[in-house]
Amino acid sequence: MTLTPCNVIDLFGVIHSVGGRLRVAAALAVVAILVSCAREPEPRAPVLTTAPPTTTTTTSAPPPVMFPPPYAYGTVQATAPPITGGLVPVVNRIATDKPYVFITIDDGAIKHPAAAEMMRKAGIRPSLFLNTKYIEGQRDYFKALPVTVHSHTSTHPNLSGKGYDFQKNEICGNADFITGEYGKRPTLFRPPFGNHDNTTRKAAADCGFKALVMWTAAVNDGRVQFQAGDKLNRGDIVLMHFRTTFAEDFQAFLDRAKADGLTPVPLEDFLA
Repeated sequence: MTLTPCNVIDLFGVIHSVGGRLRVAAALAVVAILVSCAREPEPRAPVLTTAPPTTTTTTSAPPPVMFPPPYAYGTVQATAPPITGGLVPVVNRIATDKPYVFITIDDGAIKHPAAAEMMRKAGIRPSLFLNTKYIEGQRDYFKALPVTVHSHTSTHPNLSGKGYDFQKNEICGNADFITGEYGKRPTLFRPPFGNHDNTTRKAAADCGFKALVMWTAAVNDGRVQFQAGDKLNRGDIVLMHFRTTFAEDFQAFLDRAKADGLTPVPLEDFLA
């Protein structure tokens, strides 16, 4: 009979089949087998293969461009040039010896959801020139922006060459609408496309505006474009629009201003 570990069937029969000293040896062998059975390890749990933890890399938005606090370099007691001959002055840039630049945003056609957050993170207050046809019924959106609202006509026409009554209705009508919507009458005016004539300047003066504002640089498709040179200079007025590329355009302006050592400040503070 072949005995295997823990197989004790007929063991006692084997012990009785032998005699004398062999019986004693057989009994000891049984005891050894039983002890071996008692010490046999329990079956191991199956080994589970665990994949190493995966490191997930998240791509976050670039940190905001931080500028010195507004007017860290001092204020400038600047005012708009005087109205002469019944015509508002045309302002292309601000005369300042401080490293200040001015961002202006036109029309209001696209209400980009990132606008308010980007402005607040950058800590700047742009000047908006808005059209009635784009902002009518959108007061909540524009009131949530840290901005000052100015005039850009009611329907965005080319004013140059148009009659006085047409131009005055476009300019004054837009100013009246903004006053009713935002509780403050605008003081600055920008003609659509920058096109204007003396009739435009006369109508703007009669509507109560202090200046007709142009620009010296513009942002389009994520690129800053200069009328002269290859960088922004102190006193520059920069033009943007509410387009689908608002986030790219605004970031391009912030990066350019930072690279050129300029701090954006509100335009209207210099054309009081």
